[in-house]
Amino acid sequence: MQQLPFPIRNECPPGACDCEREKLLADPNGDYRPLRITRNEEQRLLARIERISTYEDLLHVQELVRSHIGAALRIEPGPNEVRTVRGIIIVFEHKPGLCKKLRQSVPAAIRRCLDRNPDITYALLDAHDLFGMS
Repeated sequence: MQQLPFPIRNECPPGACDCEREKLLADPNGDYRPLRITRNEEQRLLARIERISTYEDLLHVQELVRSHIGAALRIEPGPNEVRTVRGIIIVFEHKPGLCKKLRQSVPAAIRRCLDRNPDITYALLDAHDLFGMS
């Protein structure tokens, strides 16, 4: 295991996570960005998601996640009729070093944000041409 020049997330209890942290640390050419998400960084990310107030801001946060963590965050309408926020598909891509807990808490925070801000949900649906006159 190599020493990295930045703090990394504490190791998860054995069997509790599928983050492949040790495997990533053993790879000298690995992408270590997901390991930078310490508990404090996770709290900052979740607080940032909670502050999203527009669709453009949501897109900006998606890009920040992609650039800083290296994992894609997909938010799109489900294949069936969308009647509630539960019909929106939110997927945080699995990436070695990315904790399972974080992959669950980020979509949950986005769903809470969409519940509080229906205008963002409408803009998301409109961006995927669900309100378009095709």
